[in-house]
Amino acid sequence: MRNASITINSAALTHNLSQVIKKIPEKTKVLAMVKADAYGHGVKHCIANLQLADALGVACFDEAKQIRSLGWQKGIVLIEGVFSQQEWAESIEADCQSIIHHQKQVQWALDQLPAADSACRTVWLKLNTGMNRLGFEPEEIVAVAKTLVDAGYNLILTSHFANADRPDHPSNANQIKIFTGALTELREQVDSNIKASLCNSAGILNFPECHFDWVRPGIMLYGSTPLEGISAQDLQLKPVMTFAASLMAIHNIAAGAPVGYGSRFVANRPIVKGIVSIGYGDGYPRVVDGSAWVTVKQMASDSTESEATVSYKCPVIGRVAMDMIAIDLTEVPNPTVGYKVVLWGDPEKAEPSVDEIANSAHTLGYELLCRVTQRPTRVVI
Repeated sequence: MRNASITINSAALTHNLSQVIKKIPEKTKVLAMVKADAYGHGVKHCIANLQLADALGVACFDEAKQIRSLGWQKGIVLIEGVFSQQEWAESIEADCQSIIHHQKQVQWALDQLPAADSACRTVWLKLNTGMNRLGFEPEEIVAVAKTLVDAGYNLILTSHFANADRPDHPSNANQIKIFTGALTELREQVDSNIKASLCNSAGILNFPECHFDWVRPGIMLYGSTPLEGISAQDLQLKPVMTFAASLMAIHNIAAGAPVGYGSRFVANRPIVKGIVSIGYGDGYPRVVDGSAWVTVKQMASDSTESEATVSYKCPVIGRVAMDMIAIDLTEVPNPTVGYKVVLWGDPEKAEPSVDEIANSAHTLGYELLCRVTQRPTRVVI
């Protein structure tokens, strides 16, 4: 077997959700984000360990339908709302709440009012506080809210931080001011029972005064950091995904010999080169720079973790190919074909974190997790 694998640690997911719950007031509810197939982890592998969440957040109705088919009975929120009048009707039938962020969505909601006892009588009204992506402007929000409340809807005012990962960024204070001002105005002029939701993962950690009625954790559930310059370990988060493969070939390389496409790497001394059965066709980023590394476990790939004797940090060398990467095995004594190689996993096991590899690829852990492909075998523990 090729032995490219993605292992999902369900206990780590439960732990990370519990960390969220510890940080928020008892009255505050949790909308756990599972869009993009649970950030690449496989939503079917995750929802059983998200039962402490009050609802799940998805990007689109197709994701919601999949979750319902998997047996999820609690709330689902479409965070981009619906894309047509027909989808509005279907979302009501599937008992999904929607964000409303433009006038057509308002009209669809007015044209078809859910039953009085339907969860869909609550809508999430999006306010643009400075992200400038989706939402009504502050000067529009009262009129839109009044129209929906008069029709019989309950509202949750929501918005999204642009720079929550950097708590000192001036836009944060401005967004909070706009949001709280609009919320006060709505409660005074439209409905005193309007609820509020502002915080994503970074907001939960950096702005506890803004937890309001709902928080929306995403990346922190999966054990990747949402904060600039602070590791997931420092935040007491555990990685849910381990991305691994095995050594498929070992060669001695002379000084001056190039490795891989473009001959980008040239050995400056004799080295032992290993080829690992994984590449960008599996989701490992092609664009990693010279700082990327893997952990080689001195064990056969079919052995248990406890049988590993030593872990070795080995640099990635040359250009990542579709199906293979090259690593420098020179510091590994007597390397053997079949040894397990961890591309990212648990730093407590001397493995690179997904955030470290993301830094090497000049991107974020979010992107790497979402880009893993279906080719590696999935294992749930």
